[in-house]
Amino acid sequence: MNQQPKLLQLLEMLIFLSSGLRYKIEEIAERFNISVRTAYRYINIFRDAGFVIPDSRSGYYSIDKNSPYFREISELLHFSREEAVILQKAIHSIDNENLLKQNLIQKLYALYDFDRVANTIVKKEYSENIHQLIQAIKYKNQVVLKEYLSANSNEARDRSIEPFDFTTNYVATWAYDIHSGRCKTFKNTRIRSVRVLPQPWKHETKHKKLPIDVFRISSNQQTRVTLKLSIRACELLKEEYPLAEEYIKPVNEKEYLFSTTVCSFKGVGRFVMGLYNDIKVIEPEEFKFFLKKRAKKILTDAN
Repeated sequence: MNQQPKLLQLLEMLIFLSSGLRYKIEEIAERFNISVRTAYRYINIFRDAGFVIPDSRSGYYSIDKNSPYFREISELLHFSREEAVILQKAIHSIDNENLLKQNLIQKLYALYDFDRVANTIVKKEYSENIHQLIQAIKYKNQVVLKEYLSANSNEARDRSIEPFDFTTNYVATWAYDIHSGRCKTFKNTRIRSVRVLPQPWKHETKHKKLPIDVFRISSNQQTRVTLKLSIRACELLKEEYPLAEEYIKPVNEKEYLFSTTVCSFKGVGRFVMGLYNDIKVIEPEEFKFFLKKRAKKILTDAN
């Protein structure tokens, strides 16, 4: 009998239970299209292998972070998209004729599915909020983010939303903001607690994830920005924002051109102002005006 499908299912369940979230046995069985009895048997297999899965009185199961090998397993299975890009570039730097390179690439592509696998371990203090949001998304319920701290107003207040997805690493939740009537991201670390409401979604047709630029800013508006970079600015840009590298082209031995669309001038603006001696703004004029206005405000506030 071919054991490969069973082994693959066990590996997927290991990833699933290592996410830092807790699941009921019925949820585990439903997720992997198996019986509850089989789910219990797989959990016992993990226990026998040395992973600690507490018998929770609440009926929820997960792999305990104190389990032997947990750190090694979690570091192997969970990494962000940017980390994946860096790893991919490192592998592709190996000579094409090297057999080790081909083996590594095949193993990575076999292991990872970024649409389904959680890319990082959720910290314990946020796991309950994430769990509530996952349930709300699954069953299409509205929620209230209790005492959400806004970075713009620096005030904490309740937000009524319809959550429908997460950004990479569960850093933020994509949701339809019922009050403002638009989709936006809410940083999960700024949520005090989550209250799932019995009311179902009412605005599902408006649920839409917005583009996210290489500076990790999301918006419906996109503007092309072109910069001329020194060697120093080029290297720092690639280090701080790995996804920017594909938009960089050499001009000569000492200068590089960076051109891409951005969702806001805020992200790229912070980078440019930190290296103003090493960067020349080519376009657009609106971005030059934005930088002048920011610089003027800094000088005014300093006096």
